[in-house]
This record gives sequence, C-alpha cells and structure tokens, in this order.
Amino acid sequence: MLIPVYLMVSSSLKPLADVTGTFRWLPSGLTIRPYIDIWSTVPLARYFLNSVIVAGAATVLSVVIAVFAAYAVSRYDFRGRRVFTVTVLSTQMFPGILFLLPLFLIYVNIGNATGIALFGSRGGLILTYLTFSLPFSVWMLIGHFASVPRDLDEAALVDGCGPLGALLRIVVPAAIPGIVAVAVYAFMTAWGEVLFASVMTNDTTRTLAVGLQGYSTLYDVYWNQIMAASLVVSVPVVAGFLLLQRYLVAGLTAGAVK
Repeated sequence: MLIPVYLMVSSSLKPLADVTGTFRWLPSGLTIRPYIDIWSTVPLARYFLNSVIVAGAATVLSVVIAVFAAYAVSRYDFRGRRVFTVTVLSTQMFPGILFLLPLFLIYVNIGNATGIALFGSRGGLILTYLTFSLPFSVWMLIGHFASVPRDLDEAALVDGCGPLGALLRIVVPAAIPGIVAVAVYAFMTAWGEVLFASVMTNDTTRTLAVGLQGYSTLYDVYWNQIMAASLVVSVPVVAGFLLLQRYLVAGLTAGAVK
C-alpha cells in the first residue's frame, strides 16, 4: 500500500526529466515546482471548485432525502413497503454504464423540450450521482433507524413533538454515526467518479477526476504534475476520513444488529 504512495510523493517532487528518465528509488534532486505548475497547466482551481460543488450538493441531497425516506420505511407500515425496499436495493445490482446512454438521452430531450440544460451542467451531474448514492443511503439508514427504539419516538410524541419533531430531535441525533457514514460514502462516490463526469460535463463544468487527463498532451505527459495534482485531489477525502473516522466505523456497524 505504501509503495505507490511513496512513488507518487517522490515523483511529484522530481523534475520532469528525472521522472521520465532512469528510475531511481531516491530522487537526485527535489523541487516543489510541479505543485506550482499544476494550477497553470490546466485550470485545476476551476475543476476543484466544480468537484466541491457537485460532490457537496450530491452529499447533502442524498443525506436529506435518505433520512426522510428511511424514517418512513422504518417507522410506518404502508402498502408497497417491501416492494419499495427491494426495488431500492436491486438498483445496486446493475453496473453504472447501463445508465449512461439512457441518462444522456433523457437530459438531451429535457433540454430540447424545456430549455433546462441538464447535459453539460453541474445540476445534471448532481442528479446523476444521486441515482447511485441515494439508494444505498436509504437502505443503510433504514437499518440504523430501525435500531433506534420506537419507545423514544413515542416518548417524544407524548411530550408534544410531532412526527417531524421526533425525527429531527430524537431519531437523527441517535443515528448520527450512520448519517455520517452515508455522507462519507456519497461524497467519495461523487468526488472520484470518472465515467459519467467524462460524458456529462464540458470544459466549464469538468471535475477533478476528468480534469487530470489534461496533463497528458499530444506532445508530452507531465508525470510529475499528474502525481502532484493527484495528491492535492486526495487531500479533502483523506482529511475528511481522518476527521470522521470514529463516526464512520461506528456507522458501518451500528445498524448491523437490531
């Protein structure tokens, strides 16, 4: 695990001639120039902003919708409840590439019919990521909410809370580890996705995962800048994981046993 990380770090601190020349485990010279050049070789700052907006919006929407959907499934018996849960889970059986052409045609037709530009926009990419993160988020939170005793809801209702108040004041605080785990999953899914981002975006809305291809040109490949940019791209995810690791581990196991 550490050898590829070491090669990334060492290559990002080498001049391009050293990276493309004879391989050495120990660099002959160190430079931080690649970390400066990555921002001018390609519009990395714009790609970074696009990724933050798309991944952040997809995460927030996924968590908010999943909280209400999972609470309804875990607390209320309604017709079609089992069909709904099985359908949500079955969406994870299909590879993402099966949805690429249908979503492309849907976005183009919506744009032609209504003038709403989903194809090539951040909004369209956010909706695309919701189709993958939301079903898993709902399914995972159903288990977490089911593990919260219903007696707490009933006590909140006796104290004057409505169903919404019981959810926001009692159930959500009790299920914070699960919600954090869902948020991390949704963010990581959107942050590093390549397939849909390469088709559904243009030069203005391109994200980091696709923008890194810009360091490979027709005449040269800036390997040291690719390594430097890859490390910069990894910082938000790694930092978030380290900060939320305690909640993440608890969230992945708390809903396993009811």
